[in-house]
Amino acid sequence: MTSLFRTALLTAAAALGGLAATTAIAQPWQPTRNVEYIVPAGPGAALDTAARELKDLIDRMKLSPTPMLVSNKPGGAGMVAMGTLANHPGDGHMLMTLTHSSINNRLVGEVKLGYDDFTPLVTLFDEFITVVVRADSPIRDGRDLVERLRKDPRALSIGIATSIGNHIHVAIAKPLKVGGVDISKLTVVPFKSSSESMTNLLGGHIDVVSASAINVVAQLKAGKIRVIAVASADRLGGDLASVPTWREQGIDAVYGSSQGVLGAKGLTPAQVRYWEQTFKQVTDSPQWAAFLAKNHWKPHFLESAQTRKYLDEEADSAKLVLGELGLLKP
Repeated sequence: MTSLFRTALLTAAAALGGLAATTAIAQPWQPTRNVEYIVPAGPGAALDTAARELKDLIDRMKLSPTPMLVSNKPGGAGMVAMGTLANHPGDGHMLMTLTHSSINNRLVGEVKLGYDDFTPLVTLFDEFITVVVRADSPIRDGRDLVERLRKDPRALSIGIATSIGNHIHVAIAKPLKVGGVDISKLTVVPFKSSSESMTNLLGGHIDVVSASAINVVAQLKAGKIRVIAVASADRLGGDLASVPTWREQGIDAVYGSSQGVLGAKGLTPAQVRYWEQTFKQVTDSPQWAAFLAKNHWKPHFLESAQTRKYLDEEADSAKLVLGELGLLKP
């Protein structure tokens, strides 16, 4: 074998070896064992409902080679769920529901972990917060509420779920602030759930409730409440189509909270891409569109990098309102 031929063979072998190594590195990732989807709420809650719909669609569409198991871990303002995810860095088999609570709860000092301690994978949809009063309330609409509270911020009690400073609190504080109300003096009463705050409203123990749209439809259809405003840019559909936005009532305020999916810290680009593609296929399905419409949620799909940017922007916005409320921790 001539030296020239031997050199050519070695060069070719090296090239093939390099190609094989590159191909191995570029191999797409996929789950090799059960995927655990952690929900920071109990069974039956809105967060749990969305997680189980995702799981069902992934199963039906055969998008994962391994089963996905929904695991409910409520408690500690989300810290129980986040603590579990934090114990599995780099593990693409661990997922968790992403909510605005991962922004607000840390800003007010309730928890030590937030979205930037993990890998935001996708944003899925927005939910909007309504403001309701009893059907026999003298408060006619959102503008009337603003005017009453501008005169005396303590005049009315406002029920929220589940904690002071969360997205449901901010969703009513923001338009009231825009309307000229001193929101640091509001009488805000936290309840364990929106169903509990609604019960207290109907019982006459509080005057106003701030709650996500899905939680008010039943009482609205029963004629027991009046929904006076929604914090969306445009009116919602279905049973809430007649509810005016804050903007329609002269209060230029929009606030939406989002749900998405968090991954563990330190995921590889291949792991991130797998979940981006998987959830994109789910959200493109007609079944998912029907599910969102049923729950009065709006589609809002963002991939990982876009989601992180969006959360950073939302955190900056939340700091302003929480600062006005006197809740922002240094």
